[in-house]
Amino acid sequence: MLFSPLTVGSMIVPNRVWLPAMVTWLGDDEGRVTPDIVARYTRYARGGAGAIVLEAMGVRDVASGPLLRIGHDRYVPALRELVTTMHGEGDVRVLPQIIDFLKISRRDPARAVARLEARYPGAAAWTEAELHARLTPREWRDYAWGYRQQIEDLTLDEVHAIPGWFAAAAGRARAAGFDGVELHFAHAYTLASFLSATNGRTDDYGGSLANRVRLPLEVVAAVRREVGADFTVGCRLLGSDDVAGGTTLVEAAWFAVQLARAGLDFVSVSRGGRFEDARRPPVGQAAYPYTGPSGSACMPTKDAPDGVNLYLSEGIRGALRASGLQTPVVGAGKINTAAVARAALAAGQLDLVGMARGLLADPDWPKKVAAGREAEVRRCLYTNVCEALDRKHLPVRCQLWMKSPDGGMHPPG
Repeated sequence: MLFSPLTVGSMIVPNRVWLPAMVTWLGDDEGRVTPDIVARYTRYARGGAGAIVLEAMGVRDVASGPLLRIGHDRYVPALRELVTTMHGEGDVRVLPQIIDFLKISRRDPARAVARLEARYPGAAAWTEAELHARLTPREWRDYAWGYRQQIEDLTLDEVHAIPGWFAAAAGRARAAGFDGVELHFAHAYTLASFLSATNGRTDDYGGSLANRVRLPLEVVAAVRREVGADFTVGCRLLGSDDVAGGTTLVEAAWFAVQLARAGLDFVSVSRGGRFEDARRPPVGQAAYPYTGPSGSACMPTKDAPDGVNLYLSEGIRGALRASGLQTPVVGAGKINTAAVARAALAAGQLDLVGMARGLLADPDWPKKVAAGREAEVRRCLYTNVCEALDRKHLPVRCQLWMKSPDGGMHPPG
């Protein structure tokens, strides 16, 4: 099954190896495609994966450093050239992951205390223990971790604008020649926060399961109206928040069924990566959602067993099948050998094998395994050097090829 094709919406994926989105930080400061982006993704395309999901692209045209963007028509020509180049490297399907995220600031205790003085005269003289005791939980968090906008801060007008942003971005993805689009409903970002059981809104977008899925369903409907029925649309979804009081697999499976019924063509399952348990950042840095236990669950290290998160994709796939839906499911989480991949496919734990760090280490994994040369695969060590670079917004590389001839900017080969 590993190298058999699969129909996913309007596209046929030539094999079951699926590269999930990984931010590279190789764009420029305007969020545009660069030669390094082209080199990285054409290298992936040559490796033989059936589908490649390009890193998260912002749906709003706002400053976000070297993160790729798709929030304006001016980004389409360069994205079209990138997709065309990737398609020229082999039989591969290419999708962008499109994302919305809220505002976040670097930790600045002096500035935070200056703001607090207006409400608490004398706060500048308080110790941290006194600040923790006297401030509200939100005020303490903004002081200790840095300001972070929450979905509870959004007005209804701001909430109602979100589906249109996603729809316009999806339309640009189709215009650029992508084979489909993945909506980012996972990790620490806007749509995942609406889905989460930590959602504290008290209007129609918070509380019950039906309310929490309301905005994602509105996004799906708007995207479908924009791109039509003959364009593959899926989502990245958390099978578990992995934070106290967060969404469980049972709730995630229910969400997946509602989203598939609304017209999604695939569900790519992830885990954790939330802000709620992030470590306190150093002064001058922003909170990073992969520093706590939920981040470790999202990107399991060498101590975790192979396929550690497959129970999540298995649970969601089971709920879809029990509801009469054949929506393909992508599973991920430390899948790095053909034996683990094939066993997961045979057991019905997934339909497509999500392999991010494994393909970062060796983009030729699919070609080597298909040719019976798995012994030649350059194995991921799961030390998360790549994640540490991501945390600092530095170009993401693998420690295994940092000494390659080009200075380690791209995988050898």
